[in-house]
Amino acid sequence: MDCIFCKINRNEISSEVLFEDVGVKVFKDVHPSAPVHFLVVPKKHIESISLLTEADRDIPGALVFAAKKAAHMLGLEGYKLIFNVGRRGGQIIDHLHLHLLGGWSNVALDKELR
Repeated sequence: MDCIFCKINRNEISSEVLFEDVGVKVFKDVHPSAPVHFLVVPKKHIESISLLTEADRDIPGALVFAAKKAAHMLGLEGYKLIFNVGRRGGQIIDHLHLHLLGGWSNVALDKELR
């Protein structure tokens, strides 16, 4: 498979890996959209959420659980989890992945809550 995320999963392309297990790899996004931006990627190649089959039904949950673990490891108190689905939904890489975004300053939020 010529997919960049498959190559990262096979360690053919280096990445800053936070952790991985049998089915998921979590690594830093090279084009971050937030102070903390990691990608949670299944090791099985599936192009998009829209192409999940009944046999793949556990994969989204595994990605969310891995993102939760990553957020805890990174010490994030709050964060966003985002699946982009298809080109019109903002998906650029044709391999299912979950964005873990966080690390924004709490200064503005703290002022707003006062």
